[in-house]
Amino acid sequence: MTPSTAQADKARSFLDLHVPGRPLLMPNAWDTGSARLFANAGCEAIATTSGGFALTQGRLDGAMTRDEVLAHCAELSAAVDVPVSADLENCFADEPLGVAETIHRAIEQGLAGGSVEDFTRNSDDPIYELGLATDRVRAAAEAAHGGPVPFVLTARAENYLHGRVDLADTIARLQAYQEAGADVLFAPRVVDPDELRTLLAAVDRPVNVLLTPGAPPISALAELGVARISVGGAIAAAAYGTAIEAVKQLQIDGIPNYWEAAGAARADIAAAFVKP
Repeated sequence: MTPSTAQADKARSFLDLHVPGRPLLMPNAWDTGSARLFANAGCEAIATTSGGFALTQGRLDGAMTRDEVLAHCAELSAAVDVPVSADLENCFADEPLGVAETIHRAIEQGLAGGSVEDFTRNSDDPIYELGLATDRVRAAAEAAHGGPVPFVLTARAENYLHGRVDLADTIARLQAYQEAGADVLFAPRVVDPDELRTLLAAVDRPVNVLLTPGAPPISALAELGVARISVGGAIAAAAYGTAIEAVKQLQIDGIPNYWEAAGAARADIAAAFVKP
């Protein structure tokens, strides 16, 4: 099997995993080790996380360059046998041509899919105007679907992440992105069951939900018809939080209280990681 055939098969199987009512649980890995741990735990697909990756470099979300992100995504894709979908932020470009270039380059890294969001990276004017946002998704879709291997494109409507709690506009955006060729739709922070029910009824593509403390349980999301669930950078931040707490315990109590957690993890680490 040639690499291109294997990549195409991964992308097709990834899309097939998006079944409304039987959501794909897709955790976001932040490095090779976490990706291997998640795959070994039985996850059928893995996403990257822009914020989690930035943490590994001592930076905050949004501080990584396109080259850095693509190289990181390539490492994760090569490290596991399951499909990997990349958090490509706003594809590191305002104009559609730049968005398409990012998608082309992501395909070259062996990825099964990736996302394009309508966040401008400008806090004073955070969301692209709908016409431009739709053109950007259209360019991404043409790049995703026009090459020798398929690529599962997720289009993200970022309103709720940036203070624009407007369900009607969010739905209008997702409908436009659907018509522009997106394979999967995602509106982070839309978790109210009534809002989700309205959103899901208004679109014809699989919908991803970000699992947050205010979200319904997975069983309820499945009943609503959600097709995919991701966690963003939360697990990465929690891992760093565990490390911070361990150091504080050492400094304050002088006792290595982290040994129990470390011991519990060793079997999974040994099973997932490559031996020398």
